[in-house]
Amino acid sequence: MSKSGGAEEAQSHDDHALARDLAAEAGRRLLELRARGGEPDVLRKAGDRLSHEFLTAALADRRPGDVVLSEEGADDPARLTANRVWIVDPLDGTREFGEPGRTDWAVHVALWERSDVSDSGDLTAGAVALPAQGRVLSTAPAEPAQCSIGPVITGPMFHRGGDGAQGDGTGGDEEADGAGGAAGVDGRDGRVRIVVSRTRAPRLVRNISDLIDAELVPLGSAGAKVAAVVCGEADAYVHAGGFYEWDTAAPVAVARAAGYHASRIDGSPLAYNQANLWMPDILVCRPALAGTLLQAIREVTNAP
Repeated sequence: MSKSGGAEEAQSHDDHALARDLAAEAGRRLLELRARGGEPDVLRKAGDRLSHEFLTAALADRRPGDVVLSEEGADDPARLTANRVWIVDPLDGTREFGEPGRTDWAVHVALWERSDVSDSGDLTAGAVALPAQGRVLSTAPAEPAQCSIGPVITGPMFHRGGDGAQGDGTGGDEEADGAGGAAGVDGRDGRVRIVVSRTRAPRLVRNISDLIDAELVPLGSAGAKVAAVVCGEADAYVHAGGFYEWDTAAPVAVARAAGYHASRIDGSPLAYNQANLWMPDILVCRPALAGTLLQAIREVTNAP
């Protein structure tokens, strides 16, 4: 191997570690802030600001030539011509962060890279810290996911009722407390478990649930949702209500590193560092389920 090749490999390995370490440290600072308490909305704003300022300063120091795209910062047009862009969500699940006892909030740090302007680029490193759960999922070699500490699912689960009615994430026809521990990858009763938004579970996912008799599990942060899948506590994450690149970049990087399927709901690739940061939808699931879920999506959307 050439000297330059060795240097590039070392840099790549260090990017994985940097994403992991920065996400973990931002999470530690958020835990300290949260422990001091305060009015929820004030706490949420302070958390967003604290984590954003730490991450952007740390990246400017450690990777001065890279561009940073953060939910809490102004969009720098230089990212569109850059070869390395860090995509961060300083506090994903801000609502949950402000709710005492909730653990489904996260810090996202991901790196998008390309070789030159002719290259479309892709995610190459990432980490999702779940500070209140004491875990970090990372693309760092030999640790694509650390899932040994505590259950991901901390909120109520809602199920299809006998008449096919569906809850809305704030309480359904049947509810069960999911805080007692993690379930098997096929759910407690053999049904596929799909994690969805607590407050805006899309009709698409409810229709999929009716079609394949799935159980819907409401969670907050997109990072917590993908972590539930990667850690075997759910089978899939399906969302069609739209969000932004920073919501999913780090979770997708981690899911891919762990060998999971990640795509748009029509099966097309997820693209990052785009001029338009809006992402309409996503599917992350166990590879063995991808075909079944993509077919179900085609059926309920009447897609060819």
